[in-house]
Amino acid sequence: MGHDIFGFNKAGKEIAYARFSMGNHHAAILYTILDANKYNAGVSGSADSSTYSVEQIEKALNEFKESYLKDSSMINWNHEQILNFIQSCLATAKKEGHVKVYFG
Repeated sequence: MGHDIFGFNKAGKEIAYARFSMGNHHAAILYTILDANKYNAGVSGSADSSTYSVEQIEKALNEFKESYLKDSSMINWNHEQILNFIQSCLATAKKEGHVKVYFG
């Protein structure tokens, strides 16, 4: 079990991926900044998806930076994974108007 979170473009191509084991508390960060706690089924995602606008992804990125990236000594690979995921989703949303995120 675990959290496999994917970003998809309009064509359905995977553009972002984040993986957290079921006990990794960093998964909650991604759910929270995406305002997607309803998709967190505890040991995995709920196998549902949501579509995000550029503004929503920008808000998530800003929240993540303000809350989790201020102290560089505390940044780990989980934070880098989240940052890469959000940045990839933002690039797609800016290009296509939105991005779809699947929470598995």
